[in-house]
Amino acid sequence: MDIRKLVAINIRKHRVALGLSQEALAVDAEIDRTHISRIERGVENPTILVLERIAGALGCEIANLFERPKVGEKLPETLPKGRKKGR
Repeated sequence: MDIRKLVAINIRKHRVALGLSQEALAVDAEIDRTHISRIERGVENPTILVLERIAGALGCEIANLFERPKVGEKLPETLPKGRKKGR
């Protein structure tokens, strides 16, 4: 598996588990929301410093972003669209 895809899956998995939007994660990690989007799509190659900030915002260790999914593990579902809760 491509390392960018692996990191993308893990960031999304942790973000969705916390119920965070890409925008909220970006604010907490102090990076642009579009950067989070590109990282989660596997088209951006983030620096180790950016990954450290993302991991901190997710409350996990940076090593967790490199964990291989278990056999048969499904990709995380997307959160509801929109900026406001309850939509």
